[in-house]
Amino acid sequence: MKFEHGYALIVGVGQSAYSAWSLPVTVKDAKVLVSVLTDPSLCAYPASDDHMRLLVDEGATRANIRHGLEWMAQCAKADREATAVIYLSGHGWTASKSGGYYLIPHDVNPFDIPASALSRVEFTGLLRGIDARRFLVFLDTCHAGGMATAKDDAALSLPQPFIQAGFPKDLARDLAQGQGRAVFASSRGDERSCVRRDRSMSIYTYHLVEALQGAGNRSGDTVVRLSNLVTHLSLTVPESARELGGARQTPFYDWSTEDFAVALVRGGKGLPAEGWQEPAAGEQFAPSAYTATLTGSGAIAQGDSVAAGAGGIAIGRVGGDLSLGGKPNNQGDNDDAA
Repeated sequence: MKFEHGYALIVGVGQSAYSAWSLPVTVKDAKVLVSVLTDPSLCAYPASDDHMRLLVDEGATRANIRHGLEWMAQCAKADREATAVIYLSGHGWTASKSGGYYLIPHDVNPFDIPASALSRVEFTGLLRGIDARRFLVFLDTCHAGGMATAKDDAALSLPQPFIQAGFPKDLARDLAQGQGRAVFASSRGDERSCVRRDRSMSIYTYHLVEALQGAGNRSGDTVVRLSNLVTHLSLTVPESARELGGARQTPFYDWSTEDFAVALVRGGKGLPAEGWQEPAAGEQFAPSAYTATLTGSGAIAQGDSVAAGAGGIAIGRVGGDLSLGGKPNNQGDNDDAA
């Protein structure tokens, strides 16, 4: 059985053109999530370019994220029964004076964040162009630099006037407006999104993967619904954050839709009588061949070319050498976000 009407755009920004801002764990998050979604014995999304797109590292540019969202809009237009899933893992920063919020892509210019990052205005506009009957957005942004506690975090030098921030609650609620829309954010606006102690994944995406495997379901359930995700994430994410030295991380949810199905449980077979069992140590889910198939496809081509063929999304360099020397200067308050 396949979740035939399921479509997903998965973004893990990972390597930054300004290396000091790289966040490799986001790539691990994205690849594991793709593996779970496309595994026929789990979520059972079709593992094809027509249903799944993955953008990581050099591929997670501002332009490619835009193109990916436009691709999703086309999918929703062509399939009126579509369940559209957008997932983005990376840095999210707020301009402290204006309150403008920015998602940081691979090709960010540290000397001009407002002109090179994805502002809330642009992001909101692109999402509103996706007219899917069922539409779910996951934002796992503003990751901690180290062990996930303030005293242990590696210092991340940001240009003035920007500060790290969780996805703003008012923006999440704004995005959730409209029929069939749901927004899940990894933390509140005054919190950070934590990384697991072994740095294998962010704790939010780790528990999201558990939920997509049926951790929030009961015996006999054959689909994962929004409420199943909320049940599991609400219990596990704050607890995992506290275990990392008392950090505070509270997932946020908002939707204006029915409790729709997001994926199949164990390929539609459902959980056994004993329910979901947490994997033993060393048996956690890992990226599989499905991820390799996607990243090697014509839809997401790797290399130095910007173009990847008809309808393609390229993973590669944009404009030559992206390395930057020195540290970003004070940029002032010239941001254009609302």
